[in-house]
Amino acid sequence: MTELARSELAPGYSVAQVINGCWQLTPDHGSGPTSEKCILRRFAELVDHGFTTFDCADIYEGTEELLGKFRRSLKDPSSIQVHTKFVPDKGALAELDDETIDAVIDRSRKRLGVATLDLVQFHWWNYEAPGLERLYDRLLQAQSAGKIRFLGVTNFNTKHLEKLIDQSTAIISMQAQYSLLDRRPERRMTGVCSEHGVALLTYGVLAGGFLTRKYLGRPEPETMNRSLMKYRLIIDEIGGWPALQNLLEQLADIAEKHGTEIDTIAARWVLDQPAVKAIILGIGSRSRARQNLALSRIELEDSDRKVIARRLQSLGIPAGDPYDLERDPDSIHARIIRTDLQKARASR
Repeated sequence: MTELARSELAPGYSVAQVINGCWQLTPDHGSGPTSEKCILRRFAELVDHGFTTFDCADIYEGTEELLGKFRRSLKDPSSIQVHTKFVPDKGALAELDDETIDAVIDRSRKRLGVATLDLVQFHWWNYEAPGLERLYDRLLQAQSAGKIRFLGVTNFNTKHLEKLIDQSTAIISMQAQYSLLDRRPERRMTGVCSEHGVALLTYGVLAGGFLTRKYLGRPEPETMNRSLMKYRLIIDEIGGWPALQNLLEQLADIAEKHGTEIDTIAARWVLDQPAVKAIILGIGSRSRARQNLALSRIELEDSDRKVIARRLQSLGIPAGDPYDLERDPDSIHARIIRTDLQKARASR
């Protein structure tokens, strides 16, 4: 296995700085490897290159089961780390009782084939709905019982992250969208995470692929899946397609200087930001093992960072805190988000 720099999220617990994201492996996304055999081979390739940390969720259909099968195939199952998520349906928040919470945790343990889940990152759709404190308390009890090793959150804003920290200091990580196109975490979240020792684990660092050479000098796509539309809306927030093209041109120049790719520069920039301990890159239709190695080893120069900073001064930042736009029922960003995936999966 390749030895790479890692980030310690808690005493005795470290993760790869590039985490393997499993969202693209869900059937309704359709851009991951096409067969289980291919997926498991991709998992093994990533681990062989030192990328031992995986991110999945109870709502990413089939991913916990696949990772459980992969874990069982390893000589040392403890050599990998699997972060999952607890994402209750928005329409069922009022019905979320202790029995349901326990059942979800036990289901993830069974799917992954472990007695103790490495990290459970929980989400809450509606801050006005009662039950968040109860959920957190029940997860803390599951942690005390040995069912969960560590707790984190996903897609919270800074205000509500601080409330959870006030309730308990158990939160070790915050998963949030962060990229050169979406710098909402810089308003308050990176500071709060640094202050309280909460690791920022970031997704969307390539904006669904928009921050790659694929879109350099190209017209905006006419058709997009739901995931791509999510990031296309962010581009509108920061200045539109011409603004993206200007940024890509600048990144292409820096990439050429380093003999690498645009996505490597864009991802490295995020990984270098305050409080960011790891970035999540999806397991797509092509292997990222060698690209991830290049990303892990490259160092941006001060001149590179200054060039990027000057370009960013001309770009807007989406309004509010992380995930505020996506929570606002009157926002176009919220209309493409599916909030009841537990129910949808159960109906299949």
